Amino acid sequence: MRLVGDNVEPGIYPIDEALRLADDMELDLVEISPNADPPVCKIVDYQKFLYLQKKKQKEIKAKTSKIVVKEIRFGPNTDEHDYNFKLKHAENFLKDGAKVKAYVFFKGRTILFKEKGEILLLRLAQDLEEVAKVEQLPKLEGKRMIMILAPKTQKTKG
Repeated sequence: MRLVGDNVEPGIYPIDEALRLADDMELDLVEISPNADPPVCKIVDYQKFLYLQKKKQKEIKAKTSKIVVKEIRFGPNTDEHDYNFKLKHAENFLKDGAKVKAYVFFKGRTILFKEKGEILLLRLAQDLEEVAKVEQLPKLEGKRMIMILAPKTQKTKG
């Protein structure tokens, strides 16, 4: 087996000699790469080795970004003031890097106004076109017409 580690002359050793070396240093013999030819082992403190691996995994997990989806609900007859109020909220959510799921909820017979709902969502997309791109066009799902907006990526000046 190939042996590596701190305070060890790297090279190819028989298993019993590698185990004796690890024992002399009061450390553990850990197989790093079993598929290599010859297999690679390292003399380390196994508990510390596990701790460092766990720490690396945690760092990788912390670096991955979490996608937040905010919902904004409209009715088919939403008036101008409410529309502008919700438009500002949607704009702020997008600037913060969250996706926006805008939907028109049809109650009872308001389902007759499907066109109004679609027009409302398309207007929202048009008003937010500077900060967002449409990820999913308005689509009717049951009593809801849903549209998903994602924040535009910031262009770097260079």
